[in-house]
Amino acid sequence: MSEYLDKAFSPAVLGKSLEVRNRIIKAATFEGKTPGGMPGQALHDFHRELCDGGVGMTTIGYCTTEADGRISEEMMYLGDYARPQLTSMIADLKTTGTKVSGQMTHCGNFSKNRQLQRLKRAQGPSPQFNDLGLIVGKPWADGMTEADIDYLVDTYYNAALYMKEVGFDATEIHFSHGYGLSQFISPKTNKRSDKYGGSIENRMRLPLRILEAVRKAVGDDFPIMGKMGLTDGDAVKNGLTEDDAIRVAEMLDQGGIDALITSGGTSTHNTMWMFRGEPITKAMIATQTSPLMKMLFTMVGPMKWKNYPYEELVFLDGFKRVRDAVKNSQMIYIGGCHEMDSLEKVISEGADFVQIGRALIRNPNYVNDAMAQREQFHSGCTHCNRCVATIEAPGGVHCYLREEEKAIQIQQA
Repeated sequence: MSEYLDKAFSPAVLGKSLEVRNRIIKAATFEGKTPGGMPGQALHDFHRELCDGGVGMTTIGYCTTEADGRISEEMMYLGDYARPQLTSMIADLKTTGTKVSGQMTHCGNFSKNRQLQRLKRAQGPSPQFNDLGLIVGKPWADGMTEADIDYLVDTYYNAALYMKEVGFDATEIHFSHGYGLSQFISPKTNKRSDKYGGSIENRMRLPLRILEAVRKAVGDDFPIMGKMGLTDGDAVKNGLTEDDAIRVAEMLDQGGIDALITSGGTSTHNTMWMFRGEPITKAMIATQTSPLMKMLFTMVGPMKWKNYPYEELVFLDGFKRVRDAVKNSQMIYIGGCHEMDSLEKVISEGADFVQIGRALIRNPNYVNDAMAQREQFHSGCTHCNRCVATIEAPGGVHCYLREEEKAIQIQQA
């Protein structure tokens, strides 16, 4: 086993002092396991299996900073209603030796939430059509006033306090993928003419205010990671460029973030640029129960979910550009790092940690198996992306290949 694979599976320190048992982190994803917004046993079991499987840290994804920050009412927000459940779940997960992070985010103008509590409509940096809201009769998003922006900053501060209180070891601020903060960062969605729009420095004003607020809430020793976009994706006109992303990284680095996660693409404009592999059109159609939605996805799916063949280390070049630009932040790689030669490569290129998503859904015991089998290990993930379409299916995210294997084993028993 090479020195870099040895390093990947050896203990490491995240931020100033958080000791993590290895450098493999479960990427933040929404698993669809919070029915009615409640973090219950399904979410607990999902992450417990990953912890038992050996990951250094697991990430509970899409924890919104307020109820109106949810894309749908089936998502969790960081409120007192969920405090007992989260406190108990996190305490149990940590008994395995795995650290637990939570991803703080906000949907901005990308919402189909039928249960808005504070707002009448979703809000983003600028007024715009909310295509996701069209299906629930909320097709328009309002532009935020400066008072709205101040309120949003406060929600991040309060959410950060909450996360520390319920036992999270670290937090990840979501600056990418077309959600609230990336809507301010990207010129595609930020059309403001005040101090929060225009230049990249102005478009970063809100994200930097939020980073400052979160740091004030959690202190210097609590790791803050930031998931940033390298670009909005291929064929997204007037979107975030990689040159802009380098400035974003530099400003977050100067703002005191502990680690940067370099992702790409958006859920709003070019989803498959993020995932790569089989387009999710067929899988999305299969999970729909409404004939109208099936027809809609059949018509628009090929345009919305383009074909980008899977490749390992798809974001490595952008990762290296960011690595070379920052001075203080640790670097976390994400983007097609499923096989051992890829893991070896990114560690050799300076990745302090690696985030993995689909391969851990395929095999929650990925880390234990990889440590045992070494160079002979293969993830088994085919990047069919059928798991992506199960987010809103009964029971939430699951791997069809894994289920098919279990069915064969039962038949053979």
